[in-house]
Amino acid sequence: MANAWSNWAGNLSCAPRTIVVPPDREAAIAAVRTALRDGAPIRVSGAAHSFSPIVPSDGTLLLLDRLAGVLDVDSAAGTARLAAGTRIHALGDPLRGHGLALANQGDIDQQAIAGAIATGTHGTGPSLGSLSTMVAAVELIDGRGQLVVLDASRPRELSCAALSVGALGVMLSVTLRLRPAYRLHERVWIEPIDSVLARLDERIAATRHFEFFWRPASDDCECKALQPTEAPIGVPPDRDGERVDHSARIFPSVRLHKFVESEWSVPAARGPDCFRELRALMRSRHRDVTMPIEYRTVAADDLPLSPNHGRASVTLSIHDFPQRPWQAFFADAQAIFRNHAGRPHWGKWHGLVARDLAELYPAFATFGEVRRAFDPGDAFVTPQLRALFEP
Repeated sequence: MANAWSNWAGNLSCAPRTIVVPPDREAAIAAVRTALRDGAPIRVSGAAHSFSPIVPSDGTLLLLDRLAGVLDVDSAAGTARLAAGTRIHALGDPLRGHGLALANQGDIDQQAIAGAIATGTHGTGPSLGSLSTMVAAVELIDGRGQLVVLDASRPRELSCAALSVGALGVMLSVTLRLRPAYRLHERVWIEPIDSVLARLDERIAATRHFEFFWRPASDDCECKALQPTEAPIGVPPDRDGERVDHSARIFPSVRLHKFVESEWSVPAARGPDCFRELRALMRSRHRDVTMPIEYRTVAADDLPLSPNHGRASVTLSIHDFPQRPWQAFFADAQAIFRNHAGRPHWGKWHGLVARDLAELYPAFATFGEVRRAFDPGDAFVTPQLRALFEP
């Protein structure tokens, strides 16, 4: 099929009128202005790691793969400006060369930084926010085809651009606040679920990064604890499941199989009970689902579209193989998440629309006002986006 696009998992596809891979920022600006003149809706794809239909379009699809790299570093300020298409896995070495590192990241590092920012990608740690909370400035092309720079001088607009689902414009670069480079000690082990839950609060409080994957087939957990360390890089002798390395090499996990995913943030205190209900659902109505539940923590923030807006959160992720009939399982799980005041991750499957989201996100109207100011002609709105943001 001409101009065919599909996401990483294969659960989403489209046939845009035009696919543009601009070689530089000037070409990206020109492509947006051409699409605006043609009246074609504009969307952007990074690494196509989202499972919700926020990218597919029959208009113009921009792929920013060639807009990649670390553009500027201010070591004294602890910031770096990154081209929008830069993959997260390409950041570790160059940033470390300047003595810097991401404060946190998820366990997949294949995403483009702009896409990760746009959807609120995160790691785990009760004192740590998502990648979007690290944003110090963004540079984007708005719905008038104008180049706009947002920084601390425009806090309201910046807070919306830091997690925007691509609805404010086409991001060209993002400046992130970083921390001094560091090493992590990783420990991975298997433990029965009852034991994990009994010590959950203690481990979360004592560990900078703690998470577990509950495995339905065995009813046990793969636990992972990461702590900053001054120890030398390597594998401690006679200590299985442990290693020390630079942070960017420790955070990522290798995923051997493609999957679809739904993830929700619930108030931190409700995390264990929400997990227990999901576990019961999988052990009763959905015993055929074999992929795990991932349990992580995220700090509260003040970004209008953040699932963690105003509250410390536990995030619970469910997965299934793309070729399976996963929709019924995800819909049943969504009912549980909603009963626990869950807010969906923007890049992962959910079935909510604008009227639902407006009830869940206290600053939803603020985002809507900023979106309309940046895109008065709805240039970046597809039918899927319209369902999310317009009642």
